[in-house]
Amino acid sequence: MQFTVITDLAPRHRSDCLVLAVYASRALSDEAQAVDRACRGQLSQWLKRSPLDGSAAQPALTLYGLRGVHAEKVVLIGLGARSRVDAAGFQKALRKAADAIIASGSASAALYLDSVKVEDRDGYWKLRQAVEILSAQAYRFDEMKSKAERVERPRLRKVHLAAAADDATALDAVTHGEAIAAGTAAARTLGDLPGNVCTPSYLVQHARALAKRHPRLTARIIEEAQMRRLGMGALLSVARGSREPPRLIVLRYAGSGSGDKPVVLVGKGVTFDSGGISIKPAGAMDEMKFDMCGAASVLGAIEAVARLKLPLNVIAVVPATENLPDGNASKPGDIVTSMAGRTVEILNTDAEGRLILCDALTYSQRFEPDVIIDVATLTGACVVALGAQASGMWSNDEDLARDLLAAGTYTGDRAWRMPLWAEYDEQLRSNFADVANVGGRDAGAVTAAMFLARFTREMRWAHLDIAGTAWKQGKAKGATGRPVPLLCEYLLARAGAHG
Repeated sequence: MQFTVITDLAPRHRSDCLVLAVYASRALSDEAQAVDRACRGQLSQWLKRSPLDGSAAQPALTLYGLRGVHAEKVVLIGLGARSRVDAAGFQKALRKAADAIIASGSASAALYLDSVKVEDRDGYWKLRQAVEILSAQAYRFDEMKSKAERVERPRLRKVHLAAAADDATALDAVTHGEAIAAGTAAARTLGDLPGNVCTPSYLVQHARALAKRHPRLTARIIEEAQMRRLGMGALLSVARGSREPPRLIVLRYAGSGSGDKPVVLVGKGVTFDSGGISIKPAGAMDEMKFDMCGAASVLGAIEAVARLKLPLNVIAVVPATENLPDGNASKPGDIVTSMAGRTVEILNTDAEGRLILCDALTYSQRFEPDVIIDVATLTGACVVALGAQASGMWSNDEDLARDLLAAGTYTGDRAWRMPLWAEYDEQLRSNFADVANVGGRDAGAVTAAMFLARFTREMRWAHLDIAGTAWKQGKAKGATGRPVPLLCEYLLARAGAHG
């Protein structure tokens, strides 16, 4: 999909479809008023006879063949009260608009929403959100369907975004939005691929392909033999039940001087999680292909960084493996030694994400990062606590926590800070090892974070549990690409490239 910034008047613009805003009580936006004048009041007449009254809760309305307007179709979206359009309401309206455009079969569209005032947001944000949201709504995963079964729909190919002629940030907004949209789509595709395709080896191929496409990216792959020499006993214990050898993927982006400390993003890459010997129930186990969405999100984020050529050093570290039952698989009660030298009693083999992450976090210390952020579909307990609205966030650094929460609020890809208190450590005590890998049913998401905190005490660190936000269930089943927008916003702000 191609996005361009335009400054021409709405009635004169030639596209398949125009998108205009309507406020409460059928009040027209400035651009909609211009169109209404051009068609001699036909738009407002249609609006009076329609159920659309400008409420934010209503679906979009599509009108055809307005005289005096060069576009074939006009899509009207309700925004509610003109004085109270907030960020979430504007994002919701963009989704409705995108769905209406796509349903209409339009190959091109123009969004005239420049006059809409959004609380605490500027023109840059509105344009960037339009790019990201239209791209997300147009995404569909049909790579695994046969040609005969694919539903061929007209694709939206060109989107024109109206902006004021003096908006110096408009082009930046589109450029940033396109890069974030591409990274998000890449993460969604990796998540949506089945576990027999998206294996650890496949993630390796994906990382190497990224490095070939972007000169500032380099890929290094740590194989199983080297993991043994490094002492990654926790990570290797998870892979024991799989015929797929584990990999540790290190993708380095060099956008700044070698003396600048990097941001390290660590993503959990369990490409299928059966639970191992502590096997999961059969219901919805197919969704455990999404257990590598942490890996997908950090790979998507670093792809966006490379596209934007941000002046930062960023490293993505992905421990990749399957977690399957086998005669050689780890058993409850086994004790393994992590790369940090700490011994871990494996009380539940389905708590495998923290095992592969603890070795990846220890390995990441060699890069002397300024900050390290791990992203993982780690616990069902986080879903119970926060649902699908917010990712859980833990951090040992106030500034890092504040910046990540702000990035989530700005993008709508929100996180909620959870406690990281020493009192929870008691639940991880083991009679036989330095630490147990689970702390019981109570506060399961917190004790999982406390486990990781033991391996990050020397670093400025944050942990994002995306178990509730990484994919959707039911009829809309599929990966969301979260938290790529949050991570990208954090990195854009850090680089001073924010609009």
